[in-house]
Amino acid sequence: MLYATHPSPLGELLVAGPEPGAVASITVPGQKRGATVQPDWRRDDGAFSAVAEQLDAYFAGDLKEFDLTLATRGTDFRERVWAALDEIPYGSTVTYGGLAAMAGLDPRAVRAVGGAVGSNPLTVVHPCHRVIGADGTLTGYAGGLDRKRQLLTLEGVLGQEELQLPLYVSQ
Repeated sequence: MLYATHPSPLGELLVAGPEPGAVASITVPGQKRGATVQPDWRRDDGAFSAVAEQLDAYFAGDLKEFDLTLATRGTDFRERVWAALDEIPYGSTVTYGGLAAMAGLDPRAVRAVGGAVGSNPLTVVHPCHRVIGADGTLTGYAGGLDRKRQLLTLEGVLGQEELQLPLYVSQ
């Protein structure tokens, strides 16, 4: 596994993947269940330059959708939920039940969907920060709720006073 680090407003990101340009993990410092550098990993600061460029553009407010080669390895269920995360439009939010429906799952599967969201290996890229509680509250973000607020503010979902969150409703 190759890895590099990249500075961001969320802290030093750990980016890893099996080969140059193929990203399997993006982790913020202190992330629950986040990847950590293993003894057999090899640092390659140039391996993820396209990832770094897109992350920089996202944090600058110039990129709304990532176009990267992904190399995640999850169960079929998790991969389905992670793919549904990618369908949540920039600047929108969805509830866990809404995400379940977007993934073609029973909306009552919110706990399992929440587990898959919490295991998302590509923070920011698979926008799990756009998933909120059924009552509109900010809940469950492996990178911490302060970072979730920061990302939703960047995307214009939250203002300075955190009024109502716009919900995206899947058709």
